[in-house]
Amino acid sequence: MKRKEIQKIFNKKDKKGVSPVIATVLLIGMVVVLALIVFVWMRALARETITKFDGENIELSCDKVSIDADYSSGILTVTNNGNTPIYRLKMRVEEVGRETTRVITEDYQWPKFGIDAGMSYTSEQYSLDISGSEEVVLIPVLLGNTEDGKKKTFTCDEKYGYKVI
Repeated sequence: MKRKEIQKIFNKKDKKGVSPVIATVLLIGMVVVLALIVFVWMRALARETITKFDGENIELSCDKVSIDADYSSGILTVTNNGNTPIYRLKMRVEEVGRETTRVITEDYQWPKFGIDAGMSYTSEQYSLDISGSEEVVLIPVLLGNTEDGKKKTFTCDEKYGYKVI
């Protein structure tokens, strides 16, 4: 080949390719995304296990929770029909345009260790004004043990809750 032909090949103006800056940005972006995926995966593996009843995972204990509730004239009555003690109750109140979550332990009559199986709770002194709400769901909170022997609370999924209104 002649020298001029070789120069024509290497001096083309319509070269198509990725600039080094764009390639570097794409490479850094892929590394960051990969690092996030690994972080989330490792975090899920290292999540602390909370157990209840002879080492049973507390998430499985939520299946055994069965509550019945009644709301009338500002008084809430909750009965634990299951065989798992309920340490606390979270109340998700949905009103027009907003949603709030309250923990029902503000009442001094709430039992210190929750509601045992077969027991009930009535909020006689703690008036709840939820009559104008569109939806009220009671979500059980259980108390379990961590691997190092400490007590820790666990909020069950809302599917285990009881719809009051």
